[in-house]
Amino acid sequence: MHKVAISIGDPAGIGPEVALKAALDPRVCAVAKPVLVGDAGFVARHATLCGLAPTFRAFKTAGTIDWSANGVLILDPGDLGGPLAIGKVAANHGRAAYAAVRLATEAALAGAVDAVVAAPITETSIRDAGIAFDGNPSFVARCAGVPEEDVFLMHCFDDMRIVHTTLHVSIARAVKLITEERVRKVVAETDRTLRRLGIASPRICVSGLNPHAGEDGMFGDEEIRFIAPALDAARAAGIRVDGPVGADIMFRRGGYDAFVVMIHDQGHITSKLLAPNRIAGLVIGTNVLFSSVAHGSALDIAGTNQATSEGMVEAVLRLAGAAQQRHAA
Repeated sequence: MHKVAISIGDPAGIGPEVALKAALDPRVCAVAKPVLVGDAGFVARHATLCGLAPTFRAFKTAGTIDWSANGVLILDPGDLGGPLAIGKVAANHGRAAYAAVRLATEAALAGAVDAVVAAPITETSIRDAGIAFDGNPSFVARCAGVPEEDVFLMHCFDDMRIVHTTLHVSIARAVKLITEERVRKVVAETDRTLRRLGIASPRICVSGLNPHAGEDGMFGDEEIRFIAPALDAARAAGIRVDGPVGADIMFRRGGYDAFVVMIHDQGHITSKLLAPNRIAGLVIGTNVLFSSVAHGSALDIAGTNQATSEGMVEAVLRLAGAAQQRHAA
């Protein structure tokens, strides 16, 4: 059984609810031993609001967790709590969410757990707490001591995998970030990750940045200057990659193990249209197996038992499979 830490996310949102529901899901329990990370009181309050009454087993450090114990395991060092106003943005909610996901990630780096799944956070609350946070990939990179530019996000659902070259930055900033070096890195990391997931000879399709992939320079020349040379270098290194292809048609092409897009919306719009609320966001480029959900903290329905845990379940199942491949390697 793989040990998976599930941080509860924003305690004022649906994070504790979907984390708890995932920990109780038979599909998760069949492949992993989950431990929730966060304030046990927050989780208990959400459980009551959702009509759930599991037995909780709380532990103060990752090293003292009794993995054979019955009930829902919770890693709670005792300093992750504070006043809770469900459905509200507040700095203490942001501090609690950030502390929980950091504790879960540190447990993975220490080898106490095999993987981390992060419930949704509210970035405004984290900002109000005075904490710099611009997304899970850069956060995990900093925790793992890896350059942020070497870490990327892969959306996974069904047999689809979409990797983002840039993420939570403005469009103007994203255009500046798309260089030949960065495209080479994202393609190489995508190929490496697919092989770690058990795909022996991956095929990758890469989008352009501009409409119709620039149409031979008529609508922009980033494809000519940066993307195409990076793909040529990838092919020379033995990577099976096609592109650049217009982002509006690339997903209709079959036979690929992953698609690489240039900017946030090229991937996120596709993912959220095809698989709303059941996307696993896998962070690739570090030795930490880390995934999150692609939906938000849904403050408007927090505490009402309306949230689905399908995204959390998908994330756990994906990571359990990745952990299995890692152990078999």
